[in-house]
Amino acid sequence: MGSVSPYATSQGKRYRVRYRRPNGTQTDKRGFKTKRDAELFLSTVELSKAKGEYVDLSAADVPLGTAGARWVHAREQLLKPSTFHSLESSWRIHVEPKWGNRSLSKIRHSEVQDWVSEMARTQSATNVLRAHGILSGILDAAVKDRTLPSNAARDVALPRKGTKRKAYLTHRQVELLASTAREPDLVRFLAYTGVRWGEATGLRVRHLDLPRRRARVEENAVMVGTNVIIGTPKSHKHRSVPIPPFLLETLMLRARTRGRDDFAFGDGAHPLRLPNSKDGWFASAVRRAQGMDPELPRVTPHDLRHTAASLAISAGANVKAVQRMLGHASAAVTLDIYSDLFDDDLDDVSDALDRARTLSLIEDTSEDA
Repeated sequence: MGSVSPYATSQGKRYRVRYRRPNGTQTDKRGFKTKRDAELFLSTVELSKAKGEYVDLSAADVPLGTAGARWVHAREQLLKPSTFHSLESSWRIHVEPKWGNRSLSKIRHSEVQDWVSEMARTQSATNVLRAHGILSGILDAAVKDRTLPSNAARDVALPRKGTKRKAYLTHRQVELLASTAREPDLVRFLAYTGVRWGEATGLRVRHLDLPRRRARVEENAVMVGTNVIIGTPKSHKHRSVPIPPFLLETLMLRARTRGRDDFAFGDGAHPLRLPNSKDGWFASAVRRAQGMDPELPRVTPHDLRHTAASLAISAGANVKAVQRMLGHASAAVTLDIYSDLFDDDLDDVSDALDRARTLSLIEDTSEDA
């Protein structure tokens, strides 16, 4: 048990509570005006220790900048380089400047809400959600360490991500885009296999099993800052994707003229960089194709993944096959992302119900007769 003792101050008698933390170290809390208040606090501390709910408020005086730097660093080895780069940038640009000098215990829920609302005026929903997630994660860690009783960033009203309309190309539009592009084989490969940009540009000759018409997705090339980093695919899972026969000839030529460890696209020695620039070769190819077909939508390399899903579903592929091709965790994920592509299925259901009803009424009429 702890103890309560009086001491003199210029304002009069005050009481000090001495007690031990669960780890055995001793601490105290001063400033109680009455012995009753001090004893009540001590009872609360002892009860929380007995129930395993003790919170060491003195440890919450650490600046968030110190706790945050430790929290961010701990994730460097757990996240993919591209994901960690985004997280570290958000911490450095949005979170640390605002909260770095504040003690964990001094952060208030209303202040977090004001910060989120202010950011939402100038930042995208993605940036706001990422920054809030970092702050909330740091405070969550303090709650789990029993240095904070609650997370002030919880239950904050957050902006919602808008649903971006997907762009789908037809077979003819894919061919038109490929014919105007610097890397026509890559455009076709993206549009007919559904692999991500990084998965395609990280594809090596040894990953091509052309006799079986398969490509093994085992590596991913992503831009981290100005560098291209080779790592594992999203979710760290390998998969095999089908290659349409019309792509085999050009891929066989590449396989014959390159080493097993060379990249299948680009110059072979280096993975292609994502052409983000409006003046990059992909954007330029889209503009040229739009000049020949005004109905061709403005697309990004990732939209070719959506196109692959659209073309596969239009060709009659079932949702499970599309899920495996795209590498989604489940068919439910595929259905959620591409629910708009299954609108025709609803028409089929409606027509089937209509036929069934008509047939049933005819049969009932015949029986009555």
